[in-house]
Amino acid sequence: MLRYIIEDSRNVPPFNQPASLLTIGTKPLKIHHEDVLTEYFGQSLALGNTFTSRRELGMVQGPAIVYRDSLWFDAEFLAFFVEQALKSGRACRAAIPQSDAAFRTYSIPLATTYERGVDSSGKPIYLLDLWYFPSAYTPEITPIVVESESEEMGFYSVPDFMTMEQGALTHYGTMRAAVGIESWVHVYFASIIYGLFGRARRFDRRAKEHAFFQLRLLWRAILEQKQLLSTSGVIHIGKNTNIHPTAVITGPAYIGDNCNIGPGVFIDNCTIGDNVTIDDSCTLMFSTIGSGCFLPFRAALYLTAVMENTIIAQNTCLQMCVIGRNSFVGAGSTFTDFNLVEQKPIRAVNMHGELEEVGQIVLGSAVGHNCRIGSGMVMFPGRMIESDVVLVASPSRRVISRSIGYAESDHHFLGTESHHKRHYPSGKEKDQPSDESW
Repeated sequence: MLRYIIEDSRNVPPFNQPASLLTIGTKPLKIHHEDVLTEYFGQSLALGNTFTSRRELGMVQGPAIVYRDSLWFDAEFLAFFVEQALKSGRACRAAIPQSDAAFRTYSIPLATTYERGVDSSGKPIYLLDLWYFPSAYTPEITPIVVESESEEMGFYSVPDFMTMEQGALTHYGTMRAAVGIESWVHVYFASIIYGLFGRARRFDRRAKEHAFFQLRLLWRAILEQKQLLSTSGVIHIGKNTNIHPTAVITGPAYIGDNCNIGPGVFIDNCTIGDNVTIDDSCTLMFSTIGSGCFLPFRAALYLTAVMENTIIAQNTCLQMCVIGRNSFVGAGSTFTDFNLVEQKPIRAVNMHGELEEVGQIVLGSAVGHNCRIGSGMVMFPGRMIESDVVLVASPSRRVISRSIGYAESDHHFLGTESHHKRHYPSGKEKDQPSDESW
């Protein structure tokens, strides 16, 4: 079987990179595709060709899998789609139902690439750029509707004096998921909601439905003398990783190789890459940390995705945010997640630069790649800081109430342009992104 890739060359704001190069969880999306396909098919599928649009599908020689490289999907979504497609014996295309609460909440807002259609019973669906062809391209393609099988999972309650309408805040834990990455919000949804909440949902179902799995977890808890969610059956710890005895880790969680977890650290349902250092008294809840990151003492992350080689300095609080690679967030900075006055869903920028509601009453903000954010900054919800920006705290700019572009970077005005090179131009510039790390 071959695989064909439709390349999406559009830059995702504020990172100024195509989606395939962005880190979702702890891996770039293109590596995630490789891993998921290899996991299902048992081997890496040979590349048939790359396309620039759907119009080139006629060149497909089957059997083949075709996907857009900006479409994130988990292993469970791919397995369900391929199994149903193989059973049908026909050319098939993945679709999600409009009525599905999780997909309607996370996959549809800010999206531009889905096509609308109807299923066999006439119900509205969204067609994704994921196909299976048993022999070669044919225009007669059957949609395979994939349900998320989601379940609400509460994460905190909003007091009545803040809003009378919202009540308890919930996210949907999914059994299978897919989303096109066209905004930093989609990176957040894929990494945190579909990734971590989805993993917790699948763990809960397995624990409820499989008695042998329950007994195995209980036996590990007895042998290791730990609380059930802190045992090795729930938490993966990589090679050469050191964890201080006073650190508290609850699962499901994944910690990579060569990490160092200091005293007093609390980690709950997180995914952490390789070569990560988390120092004294840091708190991480429902967050993903890319490889090579460093968190000094008392940093706090809540439902936040951090890409590789980034420093989150001491006493920093990040809530529901996405931070790009090779960046620095200074000590004592706070990224807020709630509109104090308006009390309405937060808006974010779509691929066309237009503000659009994302249906979330609480949501943080985004920092691009290769950024330097000074100490003591306060960031309002839904804002973005473009890649390669330097912000120095001052009386005139300590509270970031609007998105900041590269032209407003402080290094232009401090006479230090030669010391901070631009590695991620917006696409209008002729320069190409550099892989150079700071």
